[in-house]
Amino acid sequence: MAHSDIRALEDRYGAHNYAPMDVTLVHGEGIHVWDDEGRCLLDLMSAYSAVSHGHCHPRIVHVAQEQMARLSVTSRAYHNEWLGPFLERVCTLTGMDRALPMNSGAEAVETAIKAARKWAYRHKGLADNQAQIIVMDGNFHGRTTTIVSFSSESSYREGFGPLTPGFISVAYGDIQALSQAMGPQIAAVLVEPMQGEAGIRLPPTGWLHDVEALCRQHNVLLLVDEIQTGLGRTGRVLACEHEGVHPDGLMLGKALGGGLLPVSMFLAREDLMDVFGPGEHGSTFGGNPLAARVGLEALNVMIEENLPINASRQGGRLLEALRRLHHPALKEVRGIGLFIGMEFDPAYASAREFCHYLLEAGALSKDTHGTVARICPPLVIDDSGVQEAIDCITQALHRLPKLPVKL
Repeated sequence: MAHSDIRALEDRYGAHNYAPMDVTLVHGEGIHVWDDEGRCLLDLMSAYSAVSHGHCHPRIVHVAQEQMARLSVTSRAYHNEWLGPFLERVCTLTGMDRALPMNSGAEAVETAIKAARKWAYRHKGLADNQAQIIVMDGNFHGRTTTIVSFSSESSYREGFGPLTPGFISVAYGDIQALSQAMGPQIAAVLVEPMQGEAGIRLPPTGWLHDVEALCRQHNVLLLVDEIQTGLGRTGRVLACEHEGVHPDGLMLGKALGGGLLPVSMFLAREDLMDVFGPGEHGSTFGGNPLAARVGLEALNVMIEENLPINASRQGGRLLEALRRLHHPALKEVRGIGLFIGMEFDPAYASAREFCHYLLEAGALSKDTHGTVARICPPLVIDDSGVQEAIDCITQALHRLPKLPVKL
């Protein structure tokens, strides 16, 4: 089927809630994908970290195929042979006591919110329905009704009310603002250690450590969303490890599915997770045999193939090279590991325009908020892949206007 016909079908029968780049992908392997015209393209998006292991990693594909032919979905009404080993592996890697498997990242965040509220009523003595959770300006934790209720992006909220109460938003990276927001009704602080959707924003050094200390001082839970930053992306298994932070609750997703399946997880210390009894939370597909086995293999591959170490090394090379690029449209290059953002001055060009030229040069990325292009390749990228990325980005950058075109 021609690309134009495929696009026409999507436009006719699909909801118009995305604005994809003008390319149709049909095959993937490692750090590359191929389109329906046979072009080989370098993937600098990794599906928002969901493809951190690279496309169609042979080890993960093998166990998925084997398990699909054996047993895929049973529901949690019964035990299965892979869930226990999966939970043990993820808890051991993260240092958490217990884990609750779900599917999407948003479900993991919703689980964390429910757990934090019930913990506050049971263990902190808050009056029913009075618990509040502090979140950060610029946050992105998903798109469910509750989560968009505390988004600072107006387009995520408008038209979806009535919005869910119980959240206080403070400036990201501002420890004084967080301190002032602390009060007797606060159950938890929900935070991304580095913000992805907001444009690869890194807080000041030491801020997350100070957030943890403040939470301990006020007997408030620290909930860390590592759905985009976790599992090697920033050069550590968890991004919060850069500052030695150990959260009370942790959310994982995206890369946990090995690039094949939606797999997510809420992990927590024992007293927080124990607020759930039978029937109080669940998911038909969460923790199914296929997801558990794929998730287990994804974790094993990450460790055995040293993906966090590779992300640190190759990300350092890539970040250094990108910071040497000079163009009046390029305002800043920031990031850590293979979690990098290129911010553009809209007076010259939008990040979307840059991504268009990048596609023409042979690589894929996507803009966020119109000004930042993500440079987040799979963690399996090697020296030649990094050089390919630099070459494509350089070509795309040279296509941008060198004089202001917008007032």
